[in-house]
Amino acid sequence: MAHFGDLQNAIYRDGAAGRRPRFPLTPDDLERAARGVMSDAAWAYVAGGAGTERTMRANTEAFERRRLVPRMLREVVGRDLTTELFGRRIAAPLLTAPIGALGLVHPEPELAVAAVTARLGVGAVITTMAQAPLEHVAAAAPEGLRWYQLYWPADDEVAESMVRRAEAAGYGAIVVTLDTWTLGWRPRDLARGSSPFLAAIGLANHLTDPVFRSKLAAPPEISHQAMRAAVDAALGIFGRPSLTWQDLSLLRQWTSLPVVVKGVCHPDDARAAVDAGMDGIIVSNHGGRQVDGARAALDCLADVADAVGERTTLLFDSGIRCAADVVVALALGARAVLLGRPWVHGLALGGADGIDHVLRHLLAELDLTLALCGHSTPATLDRTTLGP
Repeated sequence: MAHFGDLQNAIYRDGAAGRRPRFPLTPDDLERAARGVMSDAAWAYVAGGAGTERTMRANTEAFERRRLVPRMLREVVGRDLTTELFGRRIAAPLLTAPIGALGLVHPEPELAVAAVTARLGVGAVITTMAQAPLEHVAAAAPEGLRWYQLYWPADDEVAESMVRRAEAAGYGAIVVTLDTWTLGWRPRDLARGSSPFLAAIGLANHLTDPVFRSKLAAPPEISHQAMRAAVDAALGIFGRPSLTWQDLSLLRQWTSLPVVVKGVCHPDDARAAVDAGMDGIIVSNHGGRQVDGARAALDCLADVADAVGERTTLLFDSGIRCAADVVVALALGARAVLLGRPWVHGLALGGADGIDHVLRHLLAELDLTLALCGHSTPATLDRTTLGP
């Protein structure tokens, strides 16, 4: 039976033949290599966080405080990493996180990540602020598991249009990001006066949306002035600070898809999400990009899991860098995790090939880490997997 971890032997065999991996293998080396090929503006956008970036550091330091406790002499030959999310089985409990404006990094970021995740059998959450329209992303990998991430705009008609487009295009869930109704204070971008959105990067879904376009005085493609007006209109409706838990009921009118809320860190908010009928919760602090000095997302995970129990599907992002991090998050109650910056580092280094490298090696390491800890499936992980 083939396992993801078999990749390790293939790498050693390639090494014996004089071939080395094309891209770095450790998260730190991958990040350094990506920095070397990215523009200053792109690097500031991807690497930066809110304020002093204490929340970013807290996210990774929280994993440093957790330790796995391997168990011995457990049968791990028939390993199976598959995980079910809303009736769809994926090859491992892994999705790529939605990250907007990646046109700064690569001309086709969403097309690349959708194709790679479909090929590997894992999931991709595709951002509102994409470089390609959501329909084009779906067409690039129609068999893949794709969820659509919604930044709920100030115009509910545009929000409804995008949600309906996603369902029509075959997306499997709607992910509503709650923590970014406006951008956090991000000094790295501010120091450069750099906003990708002002250059129309990441606005493909707006510029192709029929409802949004119907509200413009002129089609954006006819002139520079019309495009400028369209960009201003898109940014003018970014975020809806008046959004409440009651407003989420609108989604049930707009779509039959499962609805997942992203950005929950407090147990009371988790309970409110369940009471509002949400199908899933992503415990996340947006990778430290929104609130400086916030609690590490991982430190919130167990509290949220205790609050909602089995009443919803719980996922996690913010700070995942390696397989041990994935195992820790699963042991604390997540059904699956979302990987953020590392896949973007791969994108910068080699487009789809770079993403494939990052995900394949993470899956191989996850397979081996689980097995060496005495688990043949993620389903058996719980808090006893972790030491004091």
